[in-house]
Amino acid sequence: MDFAEFMDSMVSFAQNNTIIAIVIALGILYFMYRKTKLFFSLLILCLILLGLYSLITNMARSGGEQKRKLVPKTEKESVQIPDRSPRVGPLSSRSFPYRFL
Repeated sequence: MDFAEFMDSMVSFAQNNTIIAIVIALGILYFMYRKTKLFFSLLILCLILLGLYSLITNMARSGGEQKRKLVPKTEKESVQIPDRSPRVGPLSSRSFPYRFL
C-alpha cells in the first residue's frame, strides 16, 4: 500500500464515519494542546511502527512474487521424472531385480 492509497482510505473512512473522524480529530487536538510531550512521543512511535509495517509488507510482497516465479502453477507445467528402470529382457526379469538360481 503506497501513500496515495493510504490517504484515499483515510479520506473515505472520514467521509463514511464523520462522527468518529470528528472525535479522533478532537482527541488529537487535545493532546497537541494540553500534553505536547506525550503527543510528540506517540507521533514518533506511530511513525516508527508505520515504517516497520511498510518494510515488512514490502519484503513479503517481493518474496511472494519470487515464489510465484519459481513454483509452477499447475502440474502440467512441472517436469515429469522419467522412469529409470531398464527395459531390456522379459517381463519377469523386470519385476524381480535379482535372479534366483
